Amino acid sequence: MKASELRELTIKELEEQLENEKSFLVKQRLNHAVSQLDNPLKLKETRRNVARLSSVLREKQLKENNK
Repeated sequence: MKASELRELTIKELEEQLENEKSFLVKQRLNHAVSQLDNPLKLKETRRNVARLSSVLREKQLKENNK
C-alpha cells in the first residue's frame, strides 16, 4: 500500500495491519532460514511495509496528541 492510502485509515486499522505485517515478516524469515523462498524480494517488500505502517501510525498519534 502507498503511504497516501495508509493515511486514510484509522489508528486502530493501522495497528491491526502493522501486527499482521510483523507476524508475516517473522514467518517469512523463518521459512527463509529453513528453505529457500520462491521470491526473496518479498522480505524486502514486507520490511518496507512495516516501516511505512509504523511511520504513518506515528504521524497520526502525534497529530492526535497535539489536538
